[in-house]
Amino acid sequence: MTLELGKLEEASKYFNNLLRDCTMCARNCHVNREKHKGFCGQAISAKITNAVLHFGEEPPLVGNGGAGAVFFVGCGMRCVYCQNFAFSQLNHGHEMSFKELGNIFLKLQESGATTLDLVTPEPHLHSILEALLYAKERGLSVPIVFNTSSYVNTETLKQLDGIVDIYLADIRYTNDEFAMKYSRVPNYWKKSKRALREMYRQVGAFNEERMLGLIVRHLLLPNNLSGTQKAMRFIAEELSTSVPISLMSQYFPVYKARNISELNRRISKEEYSNALKIVERYGLRGWFQPLGEKENGVYAKAI
Repeated sequence: MTLELGKLEEASKYFNNLLRDCTMCARNCHVNREKHKGFCGQAISAKITNAVLHFGEEPPLVGNGGAGAVFFVGCGMRCVYCQNFAFSQLNHGHEMSFKELGNIFLKLQESGATTLDLVTPEPHLHSILEALLYAKERGLSVPIVFNTSSYVNTETLKQLDGIVDIYLADIRYTNDEFAMKYSRVPNYWKKSKRALREMYRQVGAFNEERMLGLIVRHLLLPNNLSGTQKAMRFIAEELSTSVPISLMSQYFPVYKARNISELNRRISKEEYSNALKIVERYGLRGWFQPLGEKENGVYAKAI
């Protein structure tokens, strides 16, 4: 996608104005972040925990050089099983200016990154857009990945039309009761469906040759708490069977999930097999994580 500087400038102004009445994610805090922190725990400055060449993402995003992953601090969700709770919920990380962030983007590209993978970017869009503008003027050209929980407003996404190349989007739940109980998010399924429709409208199904489009991730939870059948039916019937599915078997009970009976185990072989059958039944394709394998290289197999 050709990234226009004018579009970046326009979106940057939009998100900077939004800081005084923040609705960047679908939680809609309406907090003035110039004076107070939002539910995500963030104020004005960009805050990251790490930036690395990451080889555990989906194969096309990794390529030969790795995905240039920037892990942002803070999140609009409060998942009891979050593996990244130290920075998503406990706010551990390093604040930086948009120029410092832009230079990190450029360094990742210079190090051979195939893509720029922005992980949980929603709370930091004002800084990200300024950093992208700064980096674009200095030669940034790798595809931009918006790695999201999908709990994001469509108005936010509309500002990113023409900026984001690849949406790497979760379907975490299809039951709002479960979403509230395990992630403290109201109306997750309703709001994430709207967001996914907007992502698909912008970029369509992921196309590896063009390095453009939507990929949907689905983390399998024990006891079918993630609602796999409903999720796959939505993708097949309301988006497209061409949208690749990234089926994730990596769930492990950490953080508060260790003390929750329905979440304190890994998924079973039977649950995993059933999920694969559902994906195939709806005519969907993509990548899956072989059960029990470690993070690096887990997407070596295709559905």
